[in-house]
Amino acid sequence: MQATAYTFDPQTRAGSVLLDDGTPVPFDGAAFDAGGLLMLRPGQRVRIEFAAPAEGAPEVPHAERRVTLVTLQTF
Repeated sequence: MQATAYTFDPQTRAGSVLLDDGTPVPFDGAAFDAGGLLMLRPGQRVRIEFAAPAEGAPEVPHAERRVTLVTLQTF
């Protein structure tokens, strides 16, 4: 899924992105590290991945799911 970088703290490597509908979604340092990036600037387009929901679990909104990867969007 694509999103736009919104906040980023280089000390913790955590931050948040905005989905295309404007919904903010936080990510932790582990999700940032998984993408192999060194820095993230607000406004950059990124690709994010979410943790798969547990089998049989009801679908939850994206804003409540855990981001597992943040990386640059490439075409």
